[in-house]
Order: sequence, then C-alpha cells, then structure tokens
Amino acid sequence: HGPTFSILPQGGIAADNMIDPIEAEFFKHFHEGWDSKVEALYLAGDIETELIGFTEEAIRDSVSYEIQRGGQVFFINNRVSNIQEVAGMIQRLVPDARIAIGHGQLDGKKLEKIMLDFMDGKYDVLVATSIIESGLDVPNANTIIINNANHFGMSDLHQMRGRVGRSNKKAFCKLIAPPLSTLTDEARKRLQALEQFTDLGSGFKIAMKDLEIRGAGDLLGGEQSGFISDMGFDTYQKILAEAVNELKENEFKDLYDQPDKTEGSHFVDEVQIDTDLALHIPDEYVNNIEERLKLYQRMGELEKEEDLLLFQLELEDRFGPIPPQVEDLLYSIRIKWLAKHIGFAKIIIKGGKLIAHFAAENNSPYYQLPIFSDVLGYLQKHPRSVQIKQKGDKLTFVAQNIMHLQGVYEVFHRITTEADSK
Repeated sequence: HGPTFSILPQGGIAADNMIDPIEAEFFKHFHEGWDSKVEALYLAGDIETELIGFTEEAIRDSVSYEIQRGGQVFFINNRVSNIQEVAGMIQRLVPDARIAIGHGQLDGKKLEKIMLDFMDGKYDVLVATSIIESGLDVPNANTIIINNANHFGMSDLHQMRGRVGRSNKKAFCKLIAPPLSTLTDEARKRLQALEQFTDLGSGFKIAMKDLEIRGAGDLLGGEQSGFISDMGFDTYQKILAEAVNELKENEFKDLYDQPDKTEGSHFVDEVQIDTDLALHIPDEYVNNIEERLKLYQRMGELEKEEDLLLFQLELEDRFGPIPPQVEDLLYSIRIKWLAKHIGFAKIIIKGGKLIAHFAAENNSPYYQLPIFSDVLGYLQKHPRSVQIKQKGDKLTFVAQNIMHLQGVYEVFHRITTEADSK
C-alpha cells in the first residue's frame, strides 16, 4: 500500500443519469401507496441480459418469441447507412413482423409519427439508432437487441436497456458483439459488466464499474488537451494554477477577495501525502463498495476538527471499532490541514522518516512569515530529531523516528500550538 494519497474532492461520482427506469418509477410511486403498476414493476424483476454473436438464428428466435407473446422489439443499429439492409434481413427472417425504421436523419414529423405508431402497437419491431435511448416509454416492448454493442459506452448501453422491462413481463436484452477474445480489454469488461448487473437498482453499480474500467479521468487530461502529455499533467496543472492565481491577484483583483499573505496556506495550492502506510477503508470493515465510496466522499468534504470527530463517532457507531488503516486515513486529513497552514506542499512518510517539502522557493516572502519562525523554533527545541535541508531551490523539513501518521500529526500540531503558547 504505497500510492500517493489524495482525499477525494467534493462532488464524488455523479451517477444520477444512470438510475434504472424501474427504480425511478418505483420510488416515484413509493409515497403514493403500493398500486398495481408499482407491483407489476417490482414483480418484473431484472432484465435478462445476454451476449450473443450476429447470427440469423439468434435474431430470428428472439424477435419471433417476443412477437408470439404479444410484445414488441427494439432493434438498435447505430449506422444509418445500412439500417435499411438490417430491417430487410429481419423482415426476411420473420416475414409476419410489422417493421418500422427510425433515425435522426428522418424528417421530424415523420419520425414522431413512427414513434407514436410504435407506441400504439402498429409495429412489432422498431429498427432504430440510439435515438431511442431516452424519452420513449413503451411498456409492451420487452425485448431489445443491440447490434455492435461493443461500440457503445456502458452508460449508453444501460440507458438503452432501460427501454424494456417496464411491464410485468420478463424482459430481455441481447447484446450482439464479436467473440470476447477479439475485443479490447475495456470493451470486454463493459459488456461483461452489463451482463452481470441486471437487477433492480444496478445503475450505481454500473457507474462504479465504469469508473473502475476507465479511471476517474480529469477535465484537463491528455485526451482533452493534447500537449499536456509532453510536459506531464502535474506540471501543466501547476502552471495553470499559477496563471489563474496571478490573474486573480492582478487583472481581476477587484472581483476576488485577496488572500491573507501572512499565512503559509497562501503559498500552498494542494498538499500531497506519499506514504508506504495503508490509508484506506478495509473491505472487512465496510464491505459494501458503494458505502465506502460515499464515506470517502464525505471525508473529502470535511473542513474542521469538529466535523472530523463527529464523522469518527459515526463510523464507530455504525461499523464498530476503527481499524488502524482508517485511523491513519483520518489522521491524513488532519495532517493536510496543518501542512497547508504551515506551508508544506508535499509530505513523504516512508521508512520511519518524515520529509516535508516547503512550497515556497528560497527567495519567497514566505520565509519572512511568523509561521516559518515557528518552524525554526521547533527545530531549535528538537535538534536531534529534526533537520531542515536544502534540495535545489527549496527547503525540506526532515524528522526521524516517525512510524505512523499520528506521529506526523503530533509534530505539525506542536509547531502550531507551541507558537500559539508563546
């Protein structure tokens, strides 16, 4: 467990747009009483999702079965160029089927008429692009077949799957894709996740899996801003932050409250903690991944000691005695607060040693501030265990015999409290 650790930012993961249609409908009626419609949605259960190859036999069987039980079928083909050909193939396989075609290049009124006629049951099969992804409620449509499912994102697939399963009939989702062995690793994981998570309320689980597959990403990542990869994201982010702060302090100073330059925090944008200690919520302490992510998000929103203590009491009340990993995680939050106040930008705790990097360069006015005098005062009181060293154009604060994060917190706390007690 030695990654660079950073508390999750505010906001967390937005999965609202991935909520199940059944779940949304269920809670919509929850406070209105248990009516027959809600009961039907509940009894319908999950949407049976299956990966299949592009075979005429599989398509014929799926379409024929749904029509025979009085239902309707969505067939998603996201290429307008061959959508007529696909519709013709289905007509050949199921001659009695009434088939309509819908896509975004049709005249608006014509497309609207096709959709309304399908909703009224005048067609058995709607061959369409992903235009049906949202806003279409056809309770009688309980089978959806998605061609080239490997070309869609996970949220798109989940939204399209939500077009079916809106009645008390068993719903089916067929994902047509090449053999898994021929797909990219990400595409294979996406399809397998859709096949795995089919039950009521699976939207958030799919969002979590999508996050795991693709990574959290960032607004200014290499894909969005090509040249960042040449200098590295961290460097680019630092340059951008400096440029924004400079604009705030000069050209746009009338629009912003000017920071207190007598505090060390003025010189620190963000504190990073790099440690070989375990900083996480163990699975055996909170075994639900969704709950763990919510707790991480709440930790990132804590701003003062009183809030952290209340959060700690809540953990103990809900999950029992706090394990060492979580204690260190909570101490890391305190350490970030104190480090920013003192003026440290990066904290390294490895091999029983603490190395804290000052954010300011050698000629910075930071070193004239009272807080730096407090650091020097602590150094004079503990010359055997603490040193200040120069590395390049910056200074580092080095302390020995630091075996846990509580020790780091105590050092930083003494720097600030001993200064206050002068």
